[in-house]
Amino acid sequence: MTLTARNPLRWIVLALVAFTAAAALLLTSGTAAFAASAPDTPGGDQEATDYYFGGVITFEEKPVPDVTVSVKGGGFDAETVTDAEGKWRLYVPDKDTYTLTIDEDTLPDGVIVDPSQLPEGLQPVQGTTGSFEVEFGLTKTKIVNLFLGAGERVTQSFGDQLLVRLVNGLNFGLLLALAAMGAALIYGTTGLSNFAHGEMVTWGALLTLLFSTVWQLPLWAGILAAVLGGAALGLALDAALWRPLRRRGLGVVQLMIVSIGLSLALRYTFQFFAGGATSQLPGSSPTPIEFGPISLSYIDLISMGVSIVVILGVAYFLLRTRIGKATRAISDNPQLASASGINVDRVIRIVWIIAGVLAAISGVLWAYFRPGVRWDMGTQMLLLIFAAITLGGLGTAFGALLGSLIVGIVVETSTMWIPSDLKYAGALVVLIIILLVRPQGLLGRKERLG
Repeated sequence: MTLTARNPLRWIVLALVAFTAAAALLLTSGTAAFAASAPDTPGGDQEATDYYFGGVITFEEKPVPDVTVSVKGGGFDAETVTDAEGKWRLYVPDKDTYTLTIDEDTLPDGVIVDPSQLPEGLQPVQGTTGSFEVEFGLTKTKIVNLFLGAGERVTQSFGDQLLVRLVNGLNFGLLLALAAMGAALIYGTTGLSNFAHGEMVTWGALLTLLFSTVWQLPLWAGILAAVLGGAALGLALDAALWRPLRRRGLGVVQLMIVSIGLSLALRYTFQFFAGGATSQLPGSSPTPIEFGPISLSYIDLISMGVSIVVILGVAYFLLRTRIGKATRAISDNPQLASASGINVDRVIRIVWIIAGVLAAISGVLWAYFRPGVRWDMGTQMLLLIFAAITLGGLGTAFGALLGSLIVGIVVETSTMWIPSDLKYAGALVVLIIILLVRPQGLLGRKERLG
């Protein structure tokens, strides 16, 4: 399979990325401008629910306006701004434990959140200032009145902030690499850009949730079910859909359109059965462990460890096993591989199984990294998966690994200079710049990609 650097698919992906980046910049800049001013009434900038946090922020018994307050937990996040009377309100979807954060950059000079005057029920989040854990009791409202104090604001140095974001970016990049390497193997052996790969990621998280939370089985049983279910989904998709379509000789664009339709069908099937709410896996959001300026939970450490072990396993498979070498041969030239006696259909079937397993594991880790399982969670990763594959070089698993690490680190470190709402758009802008300089990707070749 020879694919030149002028492959139209590459420019389709590049145009899609450019459009999404531009749209994200416009939407998030508009959102930021809206959030900068207080609503007419507390909570008037949000969709009202039965549950909300509210209160007044004061300093020396005087209200403090225009302070940004945010809430996060259970896969949900929102923010608002205090009005002229210092009042604020944040609606949440259900009773749960949430983290409230006061953006200290929006406080007047010389004013800080005074830990000694915290109301009952607020627990400071270790390693942060202005962030507190708070849990709903029996009522549907939680009043949190904050009294500010005078003092010097304690901030991390630039080096410490950079180190923290690099570690977070590495964690994110590793779990992204699991999904991206599977999608790259599929593309390399079949030429298919699988837009349903995001739903394969969601499938793993949903199976873990079903077994460990809904059916109350041990977490290891849920993870095992996700791995086996991911393999089964990959096998079923190839046997029931992609293999018959390949034999009918459908072109790349036709297959891509079918994958888009499959993505929509799977996504809304998940919504029908799982609902639109965000659910948590057991043990999500644990207390972080301090390593100097870096705060990591034991789940973060396990996630990085599992990702590295699985990636090394895939590398061994591709470089040392007969099936892996056959996979690389098919990626280079399927006709020559078939003439050499390689069972192309059998190798592609194995690739789909491996891709399903990698996507399922990535889905479980993603559910812990961005706490919560949702019916559309894989869709949030899909464009970043394609960005990583295109950045590293289409059709090469190791290029997808390199691209994922770059995307992960850029996404997390970019928040030091740009608003966090723009971090994904920032990664896509980097992708566009690199492809303008090197269209074949970092590890791709001009003669052929794979």
